[in-house]
Amino acid sequence: MPLKSRGFFSLPSRHRGFTLIEIMVAVVVLAIGLLGLAGLQATSLRFNNSAYHRSQATNLAYDMADRMRANRQAAPTYDTGGMLDPLDCEPPSLPTGDLVGQDRLAWRTALACTLPLGTGSIALNGNVFTITVQWDDSRGEEALQEFAMDTAL
Repeated sequence: MPLKSRGFFSLPSRHRGFTLIEIMVAVVVLAIGLLGLAGLQATSLRFNNSAYHRSQATNLAYDMADRMRANRQAAPTYDTGGMLDPLDCEPPSLPTGDLVGQDRLAWRTALACTLPLGTGSIALNGNVFTITVQWDDSRGEEALQEFAMDTAL
């Protein structure tokens, strides 16, 4: 008598399809987990990009402070009188004008080329300079980000 006819390999009727349901549930759970992982990766990239922009803003503020320290005699003339308009990212052709104008133009160009909608301002309060850098980090959804640094020359 063959083994199959004795019932060794046949499943009872109430257990048929049970492993298929288990596999389908496992695939659904895996798919939900992978979607969560993709969302986590997207959030991580966004935060990493924000941290990069903040680091660049810090570097650009310190760059301007160093430019002002190198030209201490003319430091009060670096005051911009408010937030500067954003520039297009085009390197200046040839340096013209005085050193203060060259430094401002180089700084504004670096802001525009490094940060999205990057702009800045320099304000003199007594003997303390406040260097502010602004940029759009939200892809148009939130207010502009800002980094401000106070320094005395």
